[in-house]
Amino acid sequence: MRSALELAVLACVLVLALAACSPLTVLNGAVPDHASRIVPDVAYGEGGRRLLDIYAPPGVDKPPVVVFFYGGSWRNGSRADYKFVGDALASRGIMAVIADYRLYPAVSYPDFVEDSARAVAWTLQHIAEYGGDPARVYVAGHSAGGYNAAMVALDARWLARFGASPAMLRGWIGMAGPYDFLPIVARDVKPVFHFPGTPPDSQPIAHVSAAAPPTLLMAGLDDTTVDPHRNAEALAAALQAAHVPVTLVLYDRLGHAMLAGALARPLRWRAPVLDDLAAFVLHPSQQADRAPPGLARQGAQ
Repeated sequence: MRSALELAVLACVLVLALAACSPLTVLNGAVPDHASRIVPDVAYGEGGRRLLDIYAPPGVDKPPVVVFFYGGSWRNGSRADYKFVGDALASRGIMAVIADYRLYPAVSYPDFVEDSARAVAWTLQHIAEYGGDPARVYVAGHSAGGYNAAMVALDARWLARFGASPAMLRGWIGMAGPYDFLPIVARDVKPVFHFPGTPPDSQPIAHVSAAAPPTLLMAGLDDTTVDPHRNAEALAAALQAAHVPVTLVLYDRLGHAMLAGALARPLRWRAPVLDDLAAFVLHPSQQADRAPPGLARQGAQ
């Protein structure tokens, strides 16, 4: 029997009644007070969009760190809306860094990739000052944020601008990210990437090499926003061919938004997204044993 809060959140997300109910507000409202130690408004560069919040798990010495980028078609989003993600990671003993980045129309490709790389480099260089383990830093993202994470992890040019390298990452996690989307079909995305003049090297799949960090790719099979077969499955196959350790997890009856929503306390029953993410970060050797490179696992519902 689901609680009234769980049912309210699920109904809110499914009908997208944004005028009367904000799903993100409801999910964030379910975060208990003092569940983690939050360090807000940390600047990783100049400007109001180059800020991040740190969620530290209580009582954990030198926890691994996940830098998370949210989605929103590179047009909208705020780190404050993703408190539930910071809470989810901290609840498993993982330090979360939730970063903003500049958005269209103020900027366009590749500026938000540069911001993401700057935030990850800042984390590698400074997270020890906040108690995190700089030797266990992961980059993750959902949807457009998954694209940002992929570019930072796979295209070494971006971190190199800030004195860092993908080799310094312990791994990366892509959640329903677009990794191969030319020609661009979505009307609101075309100007973001200067279509039809979009450079081919804007696609994460173009940067697959044996130097890529260990990878966890997650997608819902009911995703009608970002095709899981063209994107997650194809990128997993390319990484496997390059002999990169990669795990692909596909979830039955899970759509685009719910892949991220399932991290929130009221919705974790929908799919073991948090379990799979935490296992990848906390137990990388066990994860390799459970899921050899390229193995697709369907999450239980």
